[in-house]
Order: sequence, then C-alpha cells, then structure tokens
Amino acid sequence: MTETRLRTLTSVLAYGLSAAVFAMLALQNLRYGFYTLCYLAAGLSAISLGSCVYTLWVSRYQLRARGHLVALILLHGFALTGAMSAPGNGIFWSLPILVLTYLVLPLRQALKVTLPVAVLVAMLVAWQLPASESLPAIAALATLVASAGLASWHYDHMAQSAEDLAIIDPLTGAHNARFLDETLQKEISRARATTHPVSVLMMDIDHRGQISEMLGDGQMPHLYRRLAEHLFTLIRAGDTLYFLGEGRFCLILPFTPEEGARVTAERIRRSIAEAGWPQVGRMTVSIGATTHISQDSLGERLRQRATDALEEACRRGQDHVWFNADAHQVT
Repeated sequence: MTETRLRTLTSVLAYGLSAAVFAMLALQNLRYGFYTLCYLAAGLSAISLGSCVYTLWVSRYQLRARGHLVALILLHGFALTGAMSAPGNGIFWSLPILVLTYLVLPLRQALKVTLPVAVLVAMLVAWQLPASESLPAIAALATLVASAGLASWHYDHMAQSAEDLAIIDPLTGAHNARFLDETLQKEISRARATTHPVSVLMMDIDHRGQISEMLGDGQMPHLYRRLAEHLFTLIRAGDTLYFLGEGRFCLILPFTPEEGARVTAERIRRSIAEAGWPQVGRMTVSIGATTHISQDSLGERLRQRATDALEEACRRGQDHVWFNADAHQVT
C-alpha cells in the first residue's frame, strides 16, 4: 500500500469515527435539552463528515491536499466554542480533535495547529476548574499531545526510511537504477526550463571478469562498496551517484557543461587509477560522458548517449574517457 492510500484510509476512518462520535454527542445533548451544545456537536459532526467526503475526493493527491488544514481549524474552533459554553467540559471536546489532527496532517502542520489550541484549552480548564481538578486534566492533555506527536514523528521517520530503502542500493549506499530514470527526467525538465546544462557520466570497471576471478564473487561486493565510497569523496554536493550493478556506476552532474563533464570524468579516472585497492592493487575504469542538448526531452536518450560513450571508451583500450556530443564525437 502506498503512503497516499494509507493516509487516505487513515483520514477516512478518523473523520468517519469523529463524525459518529459527535453525532451521538449531539443527540445526547438534545435529549437533555442542552441545545447550544447540541448545535455545536452537530456542527462538528457535519464538518467531520464533509472532511471524510473531501478525503475521498482528493484521494489521488492526498499528500498535497490543503483542505484538511481548513477543516481541522474549523473543528478546533467549534470545540473551543463548546469549551467556553460548557465550563469544565472543554478538554473533552478538544481531545479527540487533537488526536485527529495528528492522524491527518503532517507532523509540522499538526504541531502548528495543536500547540496553540492545547495552550488555550489548558488556560480554559485552569480558569474554569479548581486546581485539584484542573492540574490532572492539564497533565492528561499534555501527555496526549506529546504522545500523539511522538507517534506522528515515528510514522514520518518510518516512511522516510521506507522511501530511502526504495531508492538506495543497500550494497553501495548509492542510488539504485530505478531512481536513476526518475531523477534524470527531472534534471532534463529543469535544464530545459532554466537553460542550465546537465551532464551524465557512465563508468565501468576495466577487466572486471579477471578481477572477479582473482577475488572471488564473494569479495566483489566489498570492492563495489569501497569504490562507491571513493566516488562519494570526489563528487560535489548536488551531484548524484547511482549503482547499476555488475560494476557499473552512473553520475548525474547538474549545472555542469561539457567542459566540466570532461574535467570531472578525467579527475575520477585518474584518482581511481592512482588509488591503492586492497587485494587488487591497481584498478582502472572507463568513463563515457555526455551533456544535455536542446533536442533532448527524454532521460532515456541522454542515458543511452552516455552508455554509447562508455562503450567507445572501452573499445579504445580502457582506462579512457570518451565524450559523446551526439551528432559528432570529440576526444
């Protein structure tokens, strides 16, 4: 289940349960003749039900929907009105809406809404009730807000970890091949919109078959990891590294023209050739480079040009850099 679907399901259930609870509260107040509270509870139920419908309506872009913030502010406003209308009961009106806020909104937005509300409710409780009753109620309120906030933070942390696992290669720590196409397309769109260049380097280990026979297949992952760590020390902030498997790496270099791509590729090639590699000694790589041109609209085309340049570099004797300028090639 995607995060969008999970949030949609959670919000629908939370709003639906809130609507049912406030509807029962409205009926109960109507039964005993508390008409003001009945109207307030009915309003809370109506807003919750409308928010439930809104959640289903925006289910495709749930994470960007702004109507939740408006709905929850209205709910808190009605709850505070009920707190002032019924001295001593303010905390009971606000507690479920505080929890609902953390279930529906992202953590930062939820904190911005709930903290001021929690302070106002605490002040109302302290003003309306004697200290012997208000202090336990305020402590319970603070505990609830802290617990809901902690649970929301834990969910955000787990969601971010899951996202990282989906785009990070666990062997090398570089991004994986699936994320490469997505990022490359975004960089091309940005390059076309801003006219800033973007370059791509495709790199492969020379004589990988012989190295694998010498080290054994079990040691090759360690070599890939060390190579990725070495590459991370060479690239700039903003550049991204991808591991495509079988000793092949790709680098996306935003805001890098042809000359910058050539210099970066040569610096990487020379650095790897001059470094000492445990159990291998000297190791070399071949690198193919290319830069986005005005005709490029698809990331696949830019990636293929870099791959063609890499193949040409290998044909020219390996330990070599080759730049592919599409219509013509320049060594």
